[in-house]
Amino acid sequence: MAGMAILASPLLAMAQEGAAAAAGSGELRAGLIALAANIGIGIAAFGSALGQGRMAASAMESIGRNPNSAGQIFVPMIIGLAFIEALTLYALVIAFFLQAKI
Repeated sequence: MAGMAILASPLLAMAQEGAAAAAGSGELRAGLIALAANIGIGIAAFGSALGQGRMAASAMESIGRNPNSAGQIFVPMIIGLAFIEALTLYALVIAFFLQAKI
């Protein structure tokens, strides 16, 4: 009697629908990961470009006001630009790791 109740139960049909829904969510997850990686790279590139532009503009303005300080401003500016670029490259590496999860 218990076996007949289990076989007649609609739970088996619902389990198949659940498995199909789980397979569809994998595609959604992959799409969201790809979208997150691309948006992350875009934000990192945009922020990096803004930071580098402001830093270069400030350095050029400082050199324009005091040309004798060009040697003292140039090296820290280049180091700062390298740090900003490194942050962008870190975002690129993280995006590659996210793409590998697809």
